[in-house]
Amino acid sequence: MAYPEIRHVAVVGAGQMGAGIAQVAAMHDYTVSLSDISLEIAEKAVRGIEARLERLVHKGQLEGAAKDRTLNNLRATTLEAQRDGELVIEAASENLDLKLELFKQLSQQVSPETLLASNTSSISITKLASVVAAPERVVGLHFMNPVPLMKLVEIIAGLQTDPKVVERAQAFARALQKTTIVSKDRPGFIVNRILIPFLNEACFALEEGVGDASAIDEGARLGLNHPLGPLQLADLIGLDTVLSIAEVLHRELGDDKYRPAPLLRNLVAAGWLGRKSRRGFYVYDESGQATPTSVG
Repeated sequence: MAYPEIRHVAVVGAGQMGAGIAQVAAMHDYTVSLSDISLEIAEKAVRGIEARLERLVHKGQLEGAAKDRTLNNLRATTLEAQRDGELVIEAASENLDLKLELFKQLSQQVSPETLLASNTSSISITKLASVVAAPERVVGLHFMNPVPLMKLVEIIAGLQTDPKVVERAQAFARALQKTTIVSKDRPGFIVNRILIPFLNEACFALEEGVGDASAIDEGARLGLNHPLGPLQLADLIGLDTVLSIAEVLHRELGDDKYRPAPLLRNLVAAGWLGRKSRRGFYVYDESGQATPTSVG
């Protein structure tokens, strides 16, 4: 199949990841439409992008003309209106049933030549493609969080994925000035197959009293030269997302070394999801300053 040149990118899911992808694509002169379960949510995300760009202009890190051009490239819309575009990127919550439903719907409403990508961090691309007409056009485009700052995009090919689609996905990511790596369609792919057991082990260490949260994170920062400690990073990612990926690894690989820590499960059950709820392993005030939570 001949796939068209990518000019218009439709992003489905206006949360932290979807908004970040939309912002970066618009900054690199793609036409971008951003949708969510309601137009109001998508419009709020666009206002958030505008506020972030304003802060960059205020700090002298972005020209005002670049901000205006980015916002002119970007619009909020509804999921049902996401019919145009040569590339659709699904960036919904890490929930298999939700993603399958979205891919079924998108497959029915977009052109047969439209590339369908998922920003999933752990769910099988092969499984998502199984509900799509022309499954060879489905690919994984896993951006890292926060999207505007992180340089890596992980490309995942399902069993059905056309090699030409992988090439198009790589070219698109590189046009956003990202570095790409290609992973086989295995649980967690490359990055999270390595990362999530590390974060989960930090949860076990805290739960067992090996050290407090500050000691564990400082140990990783100064002893391993990591920019963030594992518990800080888990809070940034979102503890619900970390748990979802850990559950995928445990279920799909069948090895108890991937078993999610009970403390992680309890924090998610309490609604303490990290920075986005202002409480996780740390409590965050309005300025973003963090104080360790009394857990473990």
